Amino acid sequence: MRKDYRISDVAAYINWVYFFHAWSVPQQSDEGQRLYAEAQQMLKHLQPYLKVKCVVEILPAYSDGDDIVVQRTRPCECGQAHPFGDPIRLPMLRQQTPDKDGNCLCLSDFIRPKSVIKQDKIGIFASSTAIDVNKTYPNDDFNGMLLQTLADRLAEAGTERLHQEVRRTIWGYAPQEDLTISELHQEKFQGIRPAVGYPCLPDISINYLIDEILGLKSIGVTLTTSAMMRPHASVSGLMISLPQARYFSVGNVDETQLRDYAQRRHMTVEEINKYIQCC
Repeated sequence: MRKDYRISDVAAYINWVYFFHAWSVPQQSDEGQRLYAEAQQMLKHLQPYLKVKCVVEILPAYSDGDDIVVQRTRPCECGQAHPFGDPIRLPMLRQQTPDKDGNCLCLSDFIRPKSVIKQDKIGIFASSTAIDVNKTYPNDDFNGMLLQTLADRLAEAGTERLHQEVRRTIWGYAPQEDLTISELHQEKFQGIRPAVGYPCLPDISINYLIDEILGLKSIGVTLTTSAMMRPHASVSGLMISLPQARYFSVGNVDETQLRDYAQRRHMTVEEINKYIQCC
């Protein structure tokens, strides 16, 4: 499903904490207030032509050990979604050091195994604010950085708005949810939304599999040879509905798991090491 948002659709979802963090400026300072005023003016300027483009698919899924297996679907003439193609495996990494509760978590733990009668689902998403900062402000460092930080925040805000719609209607597992923006930013909703590059999803090469599932070009996103998303103001990841799901850090990956993971990703250890961000 494709969703295009205008700035006015997502501006309320912007988390300004991260905006000011990017500038290393206290939000309540005089400098912070001047910067905020500049940002608001730029948002008004961008409103007529800049959109946040998002795509999401809610797909049948099951866990198989430390893998999440996703079945692509497409609608048939009757309007129902039917499987097509081979399932796609999303290998995940597991904590090697137990957390405070004594668990070594993996994202696949939050998806039901195939043996369970009730079928599970997973959301796969991407969001992008497609604008070329260098072409828009080629000789203006301040406005170029302001535009880049706003574009980053808008991509995240679009993801926040999209995830809200997923929970309420598109997937609909939390139709009665009624949270404030502050509560959304505190992640008080059901489930989690780990983005590629998060400590619990540290392998950037997962973007290649997300591209295979979603077709990132539909929202103007391409991948570099290092699996980074272009434009820079882009986000991709998973949506998991389980109420008990939570974020964690994979931490250091030992040699045994690294060899096993490389095999599951159909890469050499040397290749996969280029993509994992938190070894």
